[in-house]
Amino acid sequence: MSPGGARFRELVAILAVIAAWSGLLLQLYLSLGIASANGKTLADGVWAYLAYFTVLTNLLVALVLTLPRLFPDFVAGRFLASPGVQAAAAAAILLVAFGYHLLLRELWNPQGLQWLADVLLHYVTPALFVLHWIIAAPKRQLTLRHIPAWALYPLGYFLYALARGQLTGLYPYPFLDVAALGLGHTLLNALGLVVGYAVIALGLLAVARLSRR
Repeated sequence: MSPGGARFRELVAILAVIAAWSGLLLQLYLSLGIASANGKTLADGVWAYLAYFTVLTNLLVALVLTLPRLFPDFVAGRFLASPGVQAAAAAAILLVAFGYHLLLRELWNPQGLQWLADVLLHYVTPALFVLHWIIAAPKRQLTLRHIPAWALYPLGYFLYALARGQLTGLYPYPFLDVAALGLGHTLLNALGLVVGYAVIALGLLAVARLSRR
């Protein structure tokens, strides 16, 4: 790669790191503020913050961008730097962007800092991370056999969200609200999102194949 290409790749990585951690920290600040305003503890604010696929996936992306750079020889650094994990994170953060734009964007009208957090978490970080993945991530080893393993992440989240809902009566997303929709309808919604994730993953595999050529 030319020096100019290397500098561009490094710039994209740095901007993605800044966007990811900024969005996460801003949303945490807002969540803690909401908890405090409602007379709840900081632990309640963190618990609510960790309910969302958006937050957990942005956290995954932030760690994928950060730990391999800071701790390349540690087990976690090597794991997060692997082609499969990076591609799975790219597919998940694209699901965040598409899911929010298609399913959730019209349901509320965030203002001020909440608007900024939403833009960072749902648009800026996904765009920068996927660009980083396209221009910098290793792709040679990626094949169709990786997709079932990648799908364990959204499946695991849905089980987690349903378990939280059963414990608290609160569901992070309206399409996962068992109390309002019933278990059957909720599971169909979850299946549809996993299928969407698989379609995104297939698109990333196509990009990986083109890059190898």
